[in-house]
Amino acid sequence: MTKEIKKENKKYYQCEICKFYYKEEKWAEKCENFCRKYNSCSLEITKHAIKA
Repeated sequence: MTKEIKKENKKYYQCEICKFYYKEEKWAEKCENFCRKYNSCSLEITKHAIKA
């Protein structure tokens, strides 16, 4: 389950496995599912990651 982070009055979502942050929860969920299944990150998913 992704983690919701509030920072400077904005919401971010974090993959609990690789710890990348996303603006949209759907990308964090996709990232976490991929990480869990393949024990690796997907470049197609992580290109949506942000610096929080």
